[in-house]
Parts: sequence; C-alpha cells; structure tokens
Amino acid sequence: MAKKKDKKPKKENKYAKAVEKTASKKKKKVQVNKATVYVKSSYNNTTITVTDMSGNVLAWSTPGVVGFSGSRKSTAYAATKAAEDVVEKLQKYGVKSAVVIVKGTGMGRQAAVKGLRGAGLKISSLSDHTPIPHGGTMPRKKPRGS
Repeated sequence: MAKKKDKKPKKENKYAKAVEKTASKKKKKVQVNKATVYVKSSYNNTTITVTDMSGNVLAWSTPGVVGFSGSRKSTAYAATKAAEDVVEKLQKYGVKSAVVIVKGTGMGRQAAVKGLRGAGLKISSLSDHTPIPHGGTMPRKKPRGS
C-alpha cells in the first residue's frame, strides 16, 4: 500500500484577524442637543424627518410606519401619531430642542407640530417652506379660429 502524503496544515486566513477587530468595536453614543425637524405634508401622506444641525438623518417616521394605511394616512390623527413616534426615537440621542420646518399643504401640517410639542420636544423656531409658484407655467395658446 502506498503511504498517504501528509497534508499541509491549512494556512490561516489572513483576513480573520481584521474581521475580529472590527467586530469588537462598539458604536459611540451620539448626543445631539439641537435638531432640525422637517415636516412634509401632502394631501395623501405626511413625512417627518429629524436631522442634526449638519444634516445627518437621526430618525424619520410616517403614518404608514405607525400602522395607518390608505386614506387614513392623510388624517391629522395619523400625523400626530407619527410625530410622537419620531420623538420616541429621538430619546436615545438626547435631543432637547428643535427647529421645525414645515413644507406642503395637507391636513397633517399643524397636527404634526402639535404632536411634536405634545410629546415633549421644545420647538425653538417654526418656519414654513411651502413652495409657491411666482408666475407659474405658461398657459396653452388659444386656437386661432375662435
């Protein structure tokens, strides 16, 4: 019988140590004192996004995330619940006050701001950035025969 050749020991994976090092890193807790809250309200939905002062998104919510669907997403109550959900997500960042920027026309505009205030977020300033056309698009040409 032929002798079996001794197998060479397997080489260690040179990337194994790198994987171990990155896996052991812990995330730093980010503490934000002041944030910017963007409320975009349309006729069908309301989105609420919270960023820090440099523009990095901290949390966001919509009535769909909270559990509303269909035409119930456009209600003021749904916007209030979405605002409360965002403030709950902000608890881990330690946000104390916020600048609120409202955009769009919809039933959830004022309700979202009231929900933010009611959930315990201090609103330092409130501004409306709803886009308004100045002049708008050109109307179509009238037919010559008329």
